[in-house]
Amino acid sequence: MEVDVLEFKVPIENNKTLFVWDIQPSHTQDQVYIRLLDVFSSFGPLYLLKVSPNSAPNPPGFYALIKFYSAAQASKALRQTDGRTLFQNSPLKVRLGSRQTPHFLSDSSRPLSHACCLELADHCLGFNGWTSDIITLKELTNEEEKERGEEDDEGGGRWRRLKFGCLLQLSFPHHGQTTRAAAVVEDSFTCSGPDVLLQKRCRLQKMVREKALVQAFTTVLLILLGNGKVMVELKQTSDEFLPEQMEGVLQVNEFSWSEFAADEELDHKHPEDC
Repeated sequence: MEVDVLEFKVPIENNKTLFVWDIQPSHTQDQVYIRLLDVFSSFGPLYLLKVSPNSAPNPPGFYALIKFYSAAQASKALRQTDGRTLFQNSPLKVRLGSRQTPHFLSDSSRPLSHACCLELADHCLGFNGWTSDIITLKELTNEEEKERGEEDDEGGGRWRRLKFGCLLQLSFPHHGQTTRAAAVVEDSFTCSGPDVLLQKRCRLQKMVREKALVQAFTTVLLILLGNGKVMVELKQTSDEFLPEQMEGVLQVNEFSWSEFAADEELDHKHPEDC
């Protein structure tokens, strides 16, 4: 049985990248994008689809760059689209990426953005195939920073530094898998009024929730089976944390992890905006 493994990281491999040429100028660039998206997304979720006009001295028309998360899906798309007319009168030319990946990127594991994580998880598992629960979300600004925030700066505003930490649990109920991740975010700014402070708090709370969710997804492997089924495996056990995940939380205000995590439990299907 054919098996493919998807990770929640930016795909950079050549065997996941397709180039499409000989796209006629009979459609606009936006129309070409929509038609290519309709064709190639039928083979699997796409990380990137970019359509560009041909440059001189090439004839008028377009070319496209398409990145899949799955090498097997990219290969299948290549076999079934190369030399086909699809949405135009003449056949398209489709090829796998041939550029060599730079050495410093060959082992890259840059995580996906928050939006891409949601899109990939929902596509492969369905909207109800996973849940994220915020165990605790806490402000970690220390007393010294709060006191300094009471002093006006030269511009008449108050200098503030805010820091928030979040512990989040990511679950896959149909697969019996659960993982956790922690994140910390901070920002320094001049506060000119209560509205500015409120906006910053809401923004940082949203950022730390999203960062924790992205971190949790980095431990997840989606295993695509040839029969269309999807399995979920984890790279680490649910209670393991990388040192860099824990360091910021453990050192702020000399909190112990149990003190940080025991404040409150907030359950969310998908983290919502503040």
